[in-house]
Amino acid sequence: MSARPLVRRRWAEAGSGFSGWVTKRAASAVFDKAAYRPALVADQAAVPPALNGWTHVVLPLLMLAYASAVLIGADGDRHLASWLYGLEGGHWAMKQAWLTEGLIHRGGRALSGLASLAVGLLMLRGFCARHSRLRAARWPLLRLLASVALATGVISLIKQHSGMDCPWDLSQYGGLRPYYSLFASRPAGLRASGCFPAGHASAGYAWLGLYCFAVSVRPRWASRALALALGAGLVFGIGQQLRGAHFLSHDVWTAAICWFVALGIHLLGVAARGPAGRVAGLAWSGRRTR
Repeated sequence: MSARPLVRRRWAEAGSGFSGWVTKRAASAVFDKAAYRPALVADQAAVPPALNGWTHVVLPLLMLAYASAVLIGADGDRHLASWLYGLEGGHWAMKQAWLTEGLIHRGGRALSGLASLAVGLLMLRGFCARHSRLRAARWPLLRLLASVALATGVISLIKQHSGMDCPWDLSQYGGLRPYYSLFASRPAGLRASGCFPAGHASAGYAWLGLYCFAVSVRPRWASRALALALGAGLVFGIGQQLRGAHFLSHDVWTAAICWFVALGIHLLGVAARGPAGRVAGLAWSGRRTR
């Protein structure tokens, strides 16, 4: 029996009405006709390509260490914040601006929430329906949703226990508190504002899981997925820096945490496939990798 009539029948079974239309449109944007072939990367019969351990683990750690040394150790954070503060006229003029607070802060948070909802609906459709396009990607979609949720959760948990203030809280920038660096001891009576790492930027950087999703489903899209997530995080982070809500190091650490959460979930997911999946995890030499 030809595979094409079967494909059309399963596509029709995806549903009708508005929900079916949304599902079909979203699936079509991610998977083309080649997705019906047995060799689809996301299918249970195949595994994603191995990831180069040097570029995916060692290089990000080195970049994080260097950025922390410059921004926290060498006080680059405050040099940049002072420049922005002076650029805005000696006060945080963008703190309640429509662009930074309304569009980037509130609008960006809503957009990230809607994207999570869309991924969740596509994942459920993949598990429940016989539609082969979404069914083949149901596990990568689950990993993507889990990485977004876990990354934002970890950031929120760290914020509750960190002892670093926001720029707008500091006397140097119109606030009332003295500056204490991330690892400095704070006086017992001085309550921390929980400003580290950057919570709002995590709504963008949490989507670094899109890179791992693309590696699993459509590897040639991985670079574009990475650029999209980094772009969203940068826009959200810069918007908050202009408001005086965060130092640059807060965003750097947020990006690093989100990256390693996404990478960890991806590696656990492919390892769960058994020996073939473990081979497709991290590679350090001798094999073709991304």
